[in-house]
Amino acid sequence: MVSLGRTNLDVFPLCLGGNVFGWTADEQQSRAVLDAYTEAGGNFVDTANSYLVEHGRSETLIGRWLKERGNRDQIVLATKVGGGRDPRYRNLRADNIRSEAHASLDRLQTDYVDLYYVHHDDQETPLEESLRAFDALVTDGVVRHVAASNYSPERLTEALRLQRELGLAEFTVLQPHYNLVERDYERTLAPIADEWDLAVLPYYALASGFLTGKYRPGSAEVDSPRAQRAGEYLAKGGGGALEALDQVAAARRTTPAAVAIAWLLTRPHVVAPIASARSTGQLAEILPAVKLELTPAETGLLSSATEPA
Repeated sequence: MVSLGRTNLDVFPLCLGGNVFGWTADEQQSRAVLDAYTEAGGNFVDTANSYLVEHGRSETLIGRWLKERGNRDQIVLATKVGGGRDPRYRNLRADNIRSEAHASLDRLQTDYVDLYYVHHDDQETPLEESLRAFDALVTDGVVRHVAASNYSPERLTEALRLQRELGLAEFTVLQPHYNLVERDYERTLAPIADEWDLAVLPYYALASGFLTGKYRPGSAEVDSPRAQRAGEYLAKGGGGALEALDQVAAARRTTPAAVAIAWLLTRPHVVAPIASARSTGQLAEILPAVKLELTPAETGLLSSATEPA
């Protein structure tokens, strides 16, 4: 286990994403993945009220699993508000934050969540209104820590400054879009994470599956809703990343997916990359990352394959 930044939480260095639960993984498959993850020592599960084809579906599946396993106190549980396609929920008004937080608690069958995120910024709602609503959840004891995702650098900085000036519960965790082939974070949000000492939990750690190596030039079409998106990386020069991943994976007798996540774990402030799995087989490909310590030469090889301009 590793410390989650300035929180008092200890987490497994690979966070299990719940975005596929109830989508590409049905309830039986989702339970199998959750069981296999915890049996491997995992304790950190990330979901959202808006995942994915039905509002609250992922939370509901996780909540039933938590109740039946009786392991809520062993799991660090994260969820979010302010995302999704439904305009009724995609906002950060105080009343929506409050009502959706309690709806998430009901679906998750718990009386608190460890980490509660802003899923997407809402520039139509006054920032202070949203931040005070998050602070109230912490004061009420239904949220232990608040966190941020999908903010622009300017808005994130404004939010952090306002929280400190007003004495509100501060964001201590940042969940950015960051992986070996998506590195804009390094020039935009990484300096803020450094300045404010934020723990970083990258989402899309495997670039929608591209960094698993299953999308390659000339390969057969992969049966996945993410295939088109992942395949676009090839057109953007992602082949170099795959070659570097293959080289390191072969030398270390592991999977490209594990190497891609291990690379993220070498980045400053990164504590636990988030990756999802719709089967126990996919989970087995990523779990070795937590014990894989890359050498400086291996890290350099991977970094240079996709060095930002």
